[in-house]
Amino acid sequence: MAEKVNVVVKWGGTEYPVTDLEGSDTVLDLKERIKQQTGVLPGRQKLLGLKLKGKPPDDDIQLSLLKIKPGTKIMMMGTREENLEEFLKPPEDVGDDVINDFDIEEEEVLVENREENLAKIARRVKDYEVKILNPSRPGKKLLVLDVDYTIFDHRSVGQNALELMRPYLHEFLTQSYEHYDIVIWSATSMKWIEAKMKELGMADHPNYKIMFLLDSSAMITVHTPKYGVVECKPLAVIWGKFDQYSSKTTIMFDDIRRNFLMNPQNGLRVRPFREAHLNRHKDRELKRLGRYLRDIAPLDDFSQLNHRHWERYRPRKHRKKSSDNEDQENNDDEDRSRHQTQEESGK
Repeated sequence: MAEKVNVVVKWGGTEYPVTDLEGSDTVLDLKERIKQQTGVLPGRQKLLGLKLKGKPPDDDIQLSLLKIKPGTKIMMMGTREENLEEFLKPPEDVGDDVINDFDIEEEEVLVENREENLAKIARRVKDYEVKILNPSRPGKKLLVLDVDYTIFDHRSVGQNALELMRPYLHEFLTQSYEHYDIVIWSATSMKWIEAKMKELGMADHPNYKIMFLLDSSAMITVHTPKYGVVECKPLAVIWGKFDQYSSKTTIMFDDIRRNFLMNPQNGLRVRPFREAHLNRHKDRELKRLGRYLRDIAPLDDFSQLNHRHWERYRPRKHRKKSSDNEDQENNDDEDRSRHQTQEESGK
């Protein structure tokens, strides 16, 4: 009896079962079946979770060689052909508040110390299992980092994950690791977080280490009078498990402000990284954020900072020097961007 291959493809928040493929069918056959359900052409598909000897398989590889277990879930990145016209338009100016988010400032006071929310956090501290990838280091601060739209554009089309990675990611993490232990917290399942870490080269980078990963099950739901029930990422879950860290030593980067509802003083909302194919040569957010992390690292108490004004922050004794350095780095960025543009124009 011929070997059957059944998988579930997750794309755009929906799961698509692909059934009754044969082991003798190829990766291209799988992509054709995915196209029938999603409309995404095989050449536009990027499948995360399929590997052959540690690398993405070519289209002519038979599925039997991939040892796919029945019901395996894989994630697809890609865009329908009819939607590409939108991606190719010049990007409009996107203000800081144009995002699937809301102004939560008045809500923060109402939810941060409510007993039912603190009880939910206590249950997460007790029940959520943290898998330590690398040990904490004495004397280090803590950086908690989101993934989607913060360091990775998970919705745009690209040939590989590196094309969708935010510029300067590895340089940013290498620099930050000098002063901070690094934790990844994404509002998705652990399977997808681990897949993205591997695709982005973050899982085993030689210059920095990720301490552990948190997924959506470490989040809690809170009720706000104005916006109803929303999910957020309470840092007290980490603080309850690791007494080395606290509100004084932790900073969290995310592109969605509501994730800071339970710890508003520790959250810094970054500009979302979207349309990677248009913006990856000019996005400098991580370079600027890296300088901010470096400048505040000597402080004893982060909770006294207003991270909404992070771009204006300068350590007192280094203000003039930092300004001069930033001007020089901005000039270097412009030269680099100009050089890349010239190289691409010549291709």
